[in-house]
Amino acid sequence: MPSPKTTGASGRAKHADIRFKRAYDAPGPDDGQRVLADRLWPRGLAKANAQIDFWAKDVTPTTELRKWFHEHPEQFDAFRERYLHELAALDADHNVTLTELRTRLKAGPVTLLTAAHRLVEHDAHTHLDVLRDFLEAK
Repeated sequence: MPSPKTTGASGRAKHADIRFKRAYDAPGPDDGQRVLADRLWPRGLAKANAQIDFWAKDVTPTTELRKWFHEHPEQFDAFRERYLHELAALDADHNVTLTELRTRLKAGPVTLLTAAHRLVEHDAHTHLDVLRDFLEAK
């Protein structure tokens, strides 16, 4: 798994701590900042009980791309390229949500949350993988 290449005082690379969890899972002591990375609020999850620190809906795949990937889950590589293109465009526009995510990553662990069922499957690929890689590359 790729990691960011920020340098600490020792001159060695410092790695961001990005984790994944389903939004329905109970918060854990190691979660750090809990960031919902879905465009839609998870069905049946009460906002008052969610314990979500930040909702990063602006940097999730567009509705069109999300629906396309739902219909073509076997085409992760094509999805990845399209989503990276969307993220690069947001970054070029100095998107405030991307800036906020990067600030939170500098402060400590971040757990990206999703309602996606695929997260629990072995070797599943979701938009969280792409978002993590994008954040770590900058």
